[in-house]
Amino acid sequence: MSDIPADLGTGRASVGAVLDYAWTAGEFTATDAMASTAITRSTAIEALATLVSAEILTELPNARAAGAYRAGRPARRFTLSPDLGVVAGIDAGDTHLAVTIADPLETTLAERRTEIDPEETPAERRAIIVEQLQQALRDAGRTREDLLAICAGVAAPVNRDGVSPPHPEGFWERTNPGLAAALHGWAPIVDVKNDSVLAAVAEGSLGAAVGCRDYVALLAGERFGGGVVVDGHLLHGAHGGVGEGIVFDHIIGVAGAFGLGPTLHHQLLAAVESGEIDAGSRVGRLVDTDRIDTRLMLELAAAGDPHALLVASRLGDTLARVVGVLGSMYDPARVIVCGAIAESIEPVLAAARTVLPTQLHLPAPELLASSLGAEVVSLGAVATARRAARERAVPLLAERRLTARA
Repeated sequence: MSDIPADLGTGRASVGAVLDYAWTAGEFTATDAMASTAITRSTAIEALATLVSAEILTELPNARAAGAYRAGRPARRFTLSPDLGVVAGIDAGDTHLAVTIADPLETTLAERRTEIDPEETPAERRAIIVEQLQQALRDAGRTREDLLAICAGVAAPVNRDGVSPPHPEGFWERTNPGLAAALHGWAPIVDVKNDSVLAAVAEGSLGAAVGCRDYVALLAGERFGGGVVVDGHLLHGAHGGVGEGIVFDHIIGVAGAFGLGPTLHHQLLAAVESGEIDAGSRVGRLVDTDRIDTRLMLELAAAGDPHALLVASRLGDTLARVVGVLGSMYDPARVIVCGAIAESIEPVLAAARTVLPTQLHLPAPELLASSLGAEVVSLGAVATARRAARERAVPLLAERRLTARA
């Protein structure tokens, strides 16, 4: 919590310490705050009074008024103000957009999802994102003045200023259409981050990497991209390019940065054309559809369909090569396959686990499927916005209110 101002402009570190404690305390008393922060009772009471005056904390009715008092002097009880504001998490994928409005603690207030045409220009895409954010705020009964922090996840490397480098084909400029500038001023804190980084945040805070200090969250549906945590630190790089999938263009047996969905399509088509899979079989007939149903294919593999198992096995070999590269580069304890595809990926993971030890000299990482589904980037965005609200926005709000009252 080093980003929290030590004294919120009051000259007393105890104020920041009590505010930090309040985020996870729920309802608490001065005695509770004193015990947790190792400050004296008089100092705790003074800090609580300061935060109440700034409308950051709310004093609750005492035990007598609440009907719980029995004997003795009732303790004063406090909690974070319910009117601090809200945060926004945005998942701006290549072909989808999800906007979530949430309170700073744990409650989701509104969610909106829509598809985005990948042919939209950066300006059109930017306008759609802003409009959906406005609508989500209206759905939640809030306005932009209520926003404490925004975090947007994009399918592009992002530097510390929220800016993506140029892409040879303009892909990054489209998927991150200047969001840091477009959202500037919407909230005290605006962060734009790579979607894989936010997947790693989600997995580390409430998914398969809770308690793990070395892991990779691998978004693997349409394109490969990894959010990398080493020694408990989330890695970014000078341009936000750690875990970028272009490396797989150079790995034998991996068809570039395209993820497991496109790879499955390619491998099924090749198997039908070679005669390994009968074109008239249930699996073979899938190549005649406009878009192969990846989930159906993997469900058939899980049910034991031999043709689907053949494709899953080959897909597992591809995944093992990808994970082998990540394992050699970052030495993770776990690699977690994330995104919507994770819900049915187990047959592929089973095949990959048998091959993985041959792909690297280090001990193979544990290969797991995420339980967070298609919402993993949204969950990471909201978690990041909440942390920004806690560590930066609310302390700044408190400091501003206290200064105005001085």
